[in-house]
Amino acid sequence: MTEKKVWFITGAGRGLGVEVVKAALDAGNAVAATGRNTDAVAKAVGKADDLVVVKLDVTSRADAESAVQAVVDRFGRIDALVNNAATFEAGYFEELTPEQVVRQLTTTLLGPMNVTRAVLPVMRRQRHGHVISISSTAGLLGFEFCSAYAASKFGLEGWMESLQPEVAPFGIHTTVVNPGFFRTELLTKESVTYAEPSIDDYAERRAKQLDWWKAQSGNQPGDPAKLAKALMAIADAEEPPRRFIAGADAIALAEQKVATLQADIDAYRDLSSSLAIDLEHARER
Repeated sequence: MTEKKVWFITGAGRGLGVEVVKAALDAGNAVAATGRNTDAVAKAVGKADDLVVVKLDVTSRADAESAVQAVVDRFGRIDALVNNAATFEAGYFEELTPEQVVRQLTTTLLGPMNVTRAVLPVMRRQRHGHVISISSTAGLLGFEFCSAYAASKFGLEGWMESLQPEVAPFGIHTTVVNPGFFRTELLTKESVTYAEPSIDDYAERRAKQLDWWKAQSGNQPGDPAKLAKALMAIADAEEPPRRFIAGADAIALAEQKVATLQADIDAYRDLSSSLAIDLEHARER
């Protein structure tokens, strides 16, 4: 039987966060379900003996520190952190305001950093732990209409990949999860904000993008409950993956990225390989 873990989950008021809470409880674990609106979180996840609902705005370092302390006071430790809270500032880069870009980065990149910074001292003391950050296929490829969101997810992935060798000596694992389209609330009005139309050159394409994105909401092929169960399996693995590509659509996009990157390397291999300093000429200078 797998040892009981203490899970700390952000964005637990809806979507994937709710499913991760349920899956962790079903697996016999203890769970801290966090969110900005604790009433909404409590309503979404229900009640259980090993469940505590904690207020957490991931953009607030003070909130993060307070939430972590509350969980440690209740359960004594934190074994798995799921950085799940996210929003989506959608639109063409020129039409997104600087404030929207900052808001996207603050929630989706700096938010996970704030929470992880608060959790890591606990995991270091334990000499074990697992930081799981929910990214996106937009962390692998840039997509039209997603520049701010992709920037936050690319940043998340670079940070997580760099964090891994820093914390591995303390017995702490890290995993980046790249979900494809899962049927969550990310594309609902509570989570997505569209840029205000301001540039005529984008008008025709903008209209098509808006129709496409709005049509996806509620029609995504991925089952968040199955993804939540997959995260339980990953957390129980002796050697968890550094990256988990979640969903057949995500696999296809990841393979597309690999192929494109390899093609660019091959096309410019000779030029790229010719850029070293010529030592003989350097000495002559």
